[in-house]
Amino acid sequence: MPEQASANSPASAAGRESFGSRLGAAMAARGPLCVGIDPHPALLKSWGLDDDAAGLRRFSLTVLEAVAPLAAAVKPQVALYERHGSAGMAVLEEILATARDESVLSIADAKRGDIGSTMAAYADAWLRDESPLAADSVTLSPYLGFESLRPALDLAAETGRGVFVLALTSNPEGASVQHVGGRDSVARRITAAAAAENSRYGGNLGSVGLVVGATVGSALTDLDMDLAAVRGPILAPGLGAQGATPADLRATFGDAYPLVLGTSSRDILSAGPQVGGLREAALRTLDGLRGQ
Repeated sequence: MPEQASANSPASAAGRESFGSRLGAAMAARGPLCVGIDPHPALLKSWGLDDDAAGLRRFSLTVLEAVAPLAAAVKPQVALYERHGSAGMAVLEEILATARDESVLSIADAKRGDIGSTMAAYADAWLRDESPLAADSVTLSPYLGFESLRPALDLAAETGRGVFVLALTSNPEGASVQHVGGRDSVARRITAAAAAENSRYGGNLGSVGLVVGATVGSALTDLDMDLAAVRGPILAPGLGAQGATPADLRATFGDAYPLVLGTSSRDILSAGPQVGGLREAALRTLDGLRGQ
């Protein structure tokens, strides 16, 4: 089993290890837990921190200290750094660099999506080696057409990074777009496109993942979505405070459960501000995901 430090080492030019391979190794070694770093104002307040860049930094570094040895990945919510302007984005740059130093994979939860040169610029920001915002992977929105994501898909493959494409979210409004078409739904076509994209990757896990809400219930069956065939990681937010349990994930994802990266944010973060409390909460969640 590759050590996580090598799995998270900076990519170099040709022949670099893919994100899917690195994430698969991390999930096998540590378990399928992703911890969301979501510095909501209410959480900062509950931790006794000010809602400013200094509070943001203290919060984020504390979460990393607690969970970096345990989680396969961490997922900073970009919007909660953006709201603090340039000072907040500087904190995000530091958090992404610290995650790299601590040998835990990062998922920048930016949900970017656009066309042409604008999409290429987003790809550069999050996936280019020299970018100060470079993460191991980034979330993307395909609702201008899956192929609009091409600059990010190609740059991720080139730099050994990954993407997670929104496919099936659990918010009530999502169905008005994602479920359209029934058995030939928008969500099903996004899933098929991701599966085709993963054909470029060898090994057991491709680098084009999907975001599928942990609380989507029967939607996968209703829409006839075969997530196991995607052969890419499934980022499943909604574990814990949003109502989903590890048992729910197993029931919802079925044969695709080995691909699922269960994501918990508030349920773990509310156990702060002490590192020990955060670590205990993360371990409980991880044990549940492992079936212990």
